[in-house]
Amino acid sequence: MDLKALAVIFVTVFMAELGDKTQLATVVFAARSPESAWLVFVAASLALVCAAGLAVLAGSFVARYIDPRALAITAGIAFILIGAWTVIAALRA
Repeated sequence: MDLKALAVIFVTVFMAELGDKTQLATVVFAARSPESAWLVFVAASLALVCAAGLAVLAGSFVARYIDPRALAITAGIAFILIGAWTVIAALRA
């Protein structure tokens, strides 16, 4: 097992998930039913595992037809555009 790759992937995904709408929704679910915190944790964890599984399958399929470097550049540009759009929307509000 490549521990360096494991660490890079973990840190990248972990940082990307902090404060995103999925985490905020999970906070709301936990706040609504604090007695069911374990249920919220398990359900949210399973949902994230399934979503990550779909992303891995899609990435493996797409990599057969598109150069992974081009895909990374496209994703980077998309993130920049979404970030700019979010900042502009916040400034207009």
